Amino acid sequence: MVPISPPPRPARVRAVAEPAGIGLAGLAVYGAVGHLGFLPYPLLQLVVLAAGTGLFALRRRWPRAVLLTLAALTGLVPAVGPVTAAAAYSVARRTAGPRRRARLLAAAGVLLVVGATVAGPRLGPGSAAYGLALGLVLAPTAVIVPGLVGTAQGQQGRLLRALRERGDAAERARRLADSEARTHERSRIAAEMHDLVGHRLSLVSLHAGGLELALERAAPELREEAVLVRRTTGDAMRELRQALGVLGPLARDTGPDALTDATGTRADIEALVAQSRDGGIAVRLDWTGPDLDARPAPVRRAVHRLVREALTNVHRYAADAHVTVTVVHGDAQVRVTVRNGARPGPPAPAEELGTGRGLTGLRERVELLGGTFGAAALPSGGFRVDAAVPAEPAGDLVPGRSARGGGPDVPRPPSVPDPSAPDAAAPDAAVVGPDGRRTAEVLTLGFGLAALSALMVVGTAFVYAAQPSGRSGPAPLPRVGMTYGEVAGLGVQDNGAVRAAATGHEPPRPAGTAGCIYPFNGATERRPGGLLIARYCFDAAQRLIAIDRFDVPSVRDTTPWEIP
Repeated sequence: MVPISPPPRPARVRAVAEPAGIGLAGLAVYGAVGHLGFLPYPLLQLVVLAAGTGLFALRRRWPRAVLLTLAALTGLVPAVGPVTAAAAYSVARRTAGPRRRARLLAAAGVLLVVGATVAGPRLGPGSAAYGLALGLVLAPTAVIVPGLVGTAQGQQGRLLRALRERGDAAERARRLADSEARTHERSRIAAEMHDLVGHRLSLVSLHAGGLELALERAAPELREEAVLVRRTTGDAMRELRQALGVLGPLARDTGPDALTDATGTRADIEALVAQSRDGGIAVRLDWTGPDLDARPAPVRRAVHRLVREALTNVHRYAADAHVTVTVVHGDAQVRVTVRNGARPGPPAPAEELGTGRGLTGLRERVELLGGTFGAAALPSGGFRVDAAVPAEPAGDLVPGRSARGGGPDVPRPPSVPDPSAPDAAAPDAAVVGPDGRRTAEVLTLGFGLAALSALMVVGTAFVYAAQPSGRSGPAPLPRVGMTYGEVAGLGVQDNGAVRAAATGHEPPRPAGTAGCIYPFNGATERRPGGLLIARYCFDAAQRLIAIDRFDVPSVRDTTPWEIP
């Protein structure tokens, strides 16, 4: 039996940290609502919050059941709202079907509203109407808004994955096309080697046969040596065909473009230019340096292929443009540049552009010789092909091995840019890595959850504050038998000015009086020159035993000059 390996450490830490953080957000809402005084049955609500936090950890296994259960619990206990918001975000992000996701969010919102309406008279703000109002406040903040955010985030993630897969597929197709073009070019080079070396070996075999006939009469003892040379030449021809046949079918240049010993010389390049002129293209040839007839055949064939492929592309895609072919033959290298201007009129549509396989083959041929190759569009709208080929390539030029390093030509991975390509872009150092993106996403979601929690607290407080207080009509009056605290709760407080006004004018206090208070709100103007004062007397147990009202004289306010 194969043991099941535990999940990686970051996954285990995240599985514990996420429910803990969501539970802390729920506790914050619980504390805020309790601090505002809108928290009936606090212990029950705390238990329900703990149960909801535990259910949140099961959202990946049973997403729909967990979300619906949390929505129903939020209708009963608003403190579960942050947990439900996080679950709605997570479930909506992972649900791909738009109709199924919409039905799930709608069902969760309805469950929340129904739960709040039913629980309103017992666990909520008071009546079913106010429970309905609380549910309508919590449903957008706990289900709808987090679900929409999770939907957008999930669609963005799926789109990025699809684009990444398409990019990878396009990169694989491009690499396959480049490999095919390289293989085709190597097969062409193999055919050229077969023609060149095979022709030389055929001449050697022919001369060895003639030497065999001549030695048969002149020196019969040397005839066997001539036979050995002829047979060895035939074996070399067969081995050459077998070795080059490994590269695939031998592609040959036939017809008027057949490669000969004059291929790549100045006369050959002038003939290519003349053929393009006859085809209606304005071509100019600039040749600097001596002829290439003394250079090795691979160098001359490379020059021929460069000029011919570049002019062929001009015929296909920019037949109306002016073309300049420049060949600079120096002591160390041969530099070939073919540059064409922009085609008149609108640019060519994308479907008329080539695949670039010919340029890939040219790059392969030049790099096998140890040279450099570049091809790129010009800012003016034209195109330029530039190559530098060593005049005397070093080492054995064997197809399938790179002249730069002598090792096999291994394709580069897509993430590593080709330094020889002119359009190879350097990696962007400012790109944020996966850890940075993960941290930014966590911070954004944390701030969003905090904002939703604050909205839940504010909405719950508004609904609870709008509920009726249960008291209607005028405020009750103090009555005999109330305690001092109950009288003070009705707003009856002692006033020093009223007490001073009553001093010397009040009637005798009742027996058993321990103290009296003279409230200001009990004094009203009764008639000119008199003031009605109320007196509340308490016994030693601070219980109201008498309420007296009496008149005291008052001084009429006068202006200073009226005073006698």
